[in-house]
Amino acid sequence: MNSTFRKELPIIGIVLMPFIYLTFIWSALPDKVPTHWNYKGEVDHWGDKFSLIGLLYMLPVLMYVLLLVIPKIDPKKRIALMGGKFYQLKFFLVLCMSMLALFIIFITKNQSFSSPNLIYIIIGVLFLVLGNYFKVIQPNYFIGIRTPWTLENNEVWKLTHIFAGKLWVIGGLAIVLGGLIFDNNSFTIVFISLVLALVIVPTVYSYIKFKEIEKKSV
Repeated sequence: MNSTFRKELPIIGIVLMPFIYLTFIWSALPDKVPTHWNYKGEVDHWGDKFSLIGLLYMLPVLMYVLLLVIPKIDPKKRIALMGGKFYQLKFFLVLCMSMLALFIIFITKNQSFSSPNLIYIIIGVLFLVLGNYFKVIQPNYFIGIRTPWTLENNEVWKLTHIFAGKLWVIGGLAIVLGGLIFDNNSFTIVFISLVLALVIVPTVYSYIKFKEIEKKSV
């Protein structure tokens, strides 16, 4: 067994966890299961239980395959420069997708979504951890704040990711705390506003920095 495959085994194990759990409870699932909940946590769509298998491929499997392939097809080979940091990021993202898949299977089995805010908390943790990795992400076409201005200028990329990293950590923490403190109905609009801000503000920031650098170079 080569060292590369041995290193991937823990992540492969994480990918397989939802499949093992689904196999274990398969016979206990009804033929029709809830497949979607509204913002109040109420079931608003039902489907065949076989659709759960597709869900597993759409979450941990797809995430793992993408992160396995991306370094190989990266034309500038910048992702490879992250070294162990990229492996840590891959481990965390696959773990998040597997945990989300396990949670969805669990609430599907119980046909109850008693705490919709848990989804907000998971997303908040995702922002928080990703923000911590932003400062080590090298310019590339696949991961990070990929705007025309960050991809055009390495300094803009660096400045934007330092700024966005801090913003995402603060925003992720705010989402986690909001999900813990407020009820689902009152937090939904705040959550959407925070997510939009975490996406839009770094984009605008990258444009401003690009123009500043462009002006200095004239």
